[in-house]
Amino acid sequence: MKYHSVCDRRSFMAGGAAGLLALVSDGCFSAVQRAKLCGDKMRLAAVGVWGKGFTDWVPMVQTGHAELVAICDCDRAMLDKAMAALKERNIPIDISHVPFYTDYRRLLDDADKLGLEAVTVSTPDHMHAPIAIQAMKQGLHAYVQKPLVRTLWELEYFGRIARESGVVTQMGHQGSSGSSFRRGVEILQSGILGAVREIHVWTNRPVWPQGDWAKTLLGRPDETPPPSLNWDAWLGTAAMRPYKGNRGPDPRDYAWCAKTGLTSVYHQFNWRGFADFGTGALGDMACHLMNLPFRGVELGAVTGAKCVDISESHAGIYPHSSVVELDFAARKCRGRDLPAAKMRWYEGGLKPPADLTAPISDIFKEVPIGGCVVVGEKGTLYSTDNYGQTSFVKMSDEKKMRSIFKHEACLAMPETLPRRAEKGTGGNYVEFVDAVRGIGPTFAATHSRCYGDIEHSIPLMEGMLVACAAQQLPGQFLAWDSAAQKFDNAAANAFVKPYIRDGWDF
Repeated sequence: MKYHSVCDRRSFMAGGAAGLLALVSDGCFSAVQRAKLCGDKMRLAAVGVWGKGFTDWVPMVQTGHAELVAICDCDRAMLDKAMAALKERNIPIDISHVPFYTDYRRLLDDADKLGLEAVTVSTPDHMHAPIAIQAMKQGLHAYVQKPLVRTLWELEYFGRIARESGVVTQMGHQGSSGSSFRRGVEILQSGILGAVREIHVWTNRPVWPQGDWAKTLLGRPDETPPPSLNWDAWLGTAAMRPYKGNRGPDPRDYAWCAKTGLTSVYHQFNWRGFADFGTGALGDMACHLMNLPFRGVELGAVTGAKCVDISESHAGIYPHSSVVELDFAARKCRGRDLPAAKMRWYEGGLKPPADLTAPISDIFKEVPIGGCVVVGEKGTLYSTDNYGQTSFVKMSDEKKMRSIFKHEACLAMPETLPRRAEKGTGGNYVEFVDAVRGIGPTFAATHSRCYGDIEHSIPLMEGMLVACAAQQLPGQFLAWDSAAQKFDNAAANAFVKPYIRDGWDF
């Protein structure tokens, strides 16, 4: 990758922007000509219409500045669910006559005919990069759900195409738009904690089949896919395999199916625990939980990872619980020399040692299901929710932590980040729509009107994906060379690039 620290990335963009503009003016990038400012309404296609997709495209349309002109979902039953939800929730959006596709390739074939300007990508992880990259090559702006991509090779590819195409991108980590989150970033960036060398991040995920449970699912019988599902399109780039049901002798299967209504091994939600399709608990929550410390501490390049604790290990399946240590390089940032830092990721209900979380327990009855602790030489910041909206600070000479909105050391720190409107449709979506329209403030960290554009999303994702590789090879330290795009371990290098089925190249 071309990025090594927040400050290095800013320097790269400062120089690279002029070059990009020169290329555009010379007519080198035809896609850039399509990545234009919209008129009154951005013409939007939703790839993934239900579930997370529904909560992505609906808020954009509700801004009044986006029009849904195409829908793509490999399962037509999801369209029926979306239409029913719009009616039940009294949302005045009619999609009954919007063109519908089950294969995103056919949708993009019709991009010009539809007048598309942007897409939302809300699919299983393995299809994020194929869809978004092909869309960006055609000059379409892309809002892509977290995780941005599934593999490190796709990550470099995504960044390269986004820069060449000149499009706006936003990764779906909605907490980034919150004023409380941005205040937490400002407090960390102020340096009041002193040098930070230690970060702890935890989550209760997975709450879906992983580990031994996921392995048992693979023994389910092959079945014919339901008539509504284009199974070939759902698999996309992944190797062909049969559709499988999800009912069997394991009592957890019955409980899970009864609770969720999900009856297959992979579609429509259980895919997350399988490495061919998902990125496990890290892919679900690291983009949220690592977001605050990554931005606030202004972490450098990830240099390696080691899975130091794991519940069980199966090839191609993420564990039920694990602890992964990530190493980040020292860097020079805004005139300061910042030290190397180690981040510990805990999943499956595992949490940091009690002595680290004791200040949280003093205020709450128990340590929350997700959060982070950022340990500095002069003090510690505690984030007590999944999205970095509730943060506290305790300086080293203090006994109890206090809210960043009440601690006198925090009150003295100026606001440095633009704030987004948080009511109604949600700032993360408003920000993307506004950015495509060419309005709104520009963030210094991303050189973009989107706070989650590639200059942040790609470096954050790189650490997460290195951690995913470590989970597949527990107990081994994997040194990662970002510039060379490889590990110092042949087995780990097998995880860098995805399998791409014939006909699904991108």
